[in-house]
Amino acid sequence: MTTSQIILQGIAVFLTLCIFSFLYKDNPFYKFAERLVAGVATGYWTMLLFYTNFTDKVWNPIFHNAQYLYIIPTLLGVIMWARFSKKFSWLSRYSIAFYIGISSGVTIPVALYTYLFKQLEATITTPLSISVAGLNTLLIVIAVLSAIIYFFFSTPHKGTIGVASKIGIYVIMVGFGAGFGLTVMGRVALLVQRVIFIKNYILALFGG
Repeated sequence: MTTSQIILQGIAVFLTLCIFSFLYKDNPFYKFAERLVAGVATGYWTMLLFYTNFTDKVWNPIFHNAQYLYIIPTLLGVIMWARFSKKFSWLSRYSIAFYIGISSGVTIPVALYTYLFKQLEATITTPLSISVAGLNTLLIVIAVLSAIIYFFFSTPHKGTIGVASKIGIYVIMVGFGAGFGLTVMGRVALLVQRVIFIKNYILALFGG
């Protein structure tokens, strides 16, 4: 490694160890690394948003392309900062209401189509067959219908509905467990990656 790589990777190793030191107890090294990450991330995202949003969507359209309609959303964005004023905080309600209305109108249909309708479509249109794939499809259909029936409260959960709702509970538990396991494994993978990084740095530094 070159001298600059040794210094930069050494700083990365030091900050990694500072974060890991929280496993022992809260200490100044951890607080320093935590605040450094927050400060660097804030500065990075501020400049990134300035050059990718403000410049492209406010400054250039208004002052270079003469698209003066962009003044309206710009003013709405500026009015949001009135939230920090006790006297003019009520002005920010109009911007927030407009933003929530627009974002809800755009996000809700997309979310329903992506996470609900497409999932149901894939469940319904997948053909059943006498094979391992067909058995897997049948199990998916039963699991989806059971989970939906669990949230159907208009009818008492008795008899067939009760059995299906109990199956739905297990399906939901399996789903939550799989999601939790995926999250844990993702964090463990990050931990392993940092440990390997520290090991490789030590080996490279001392010629191991």
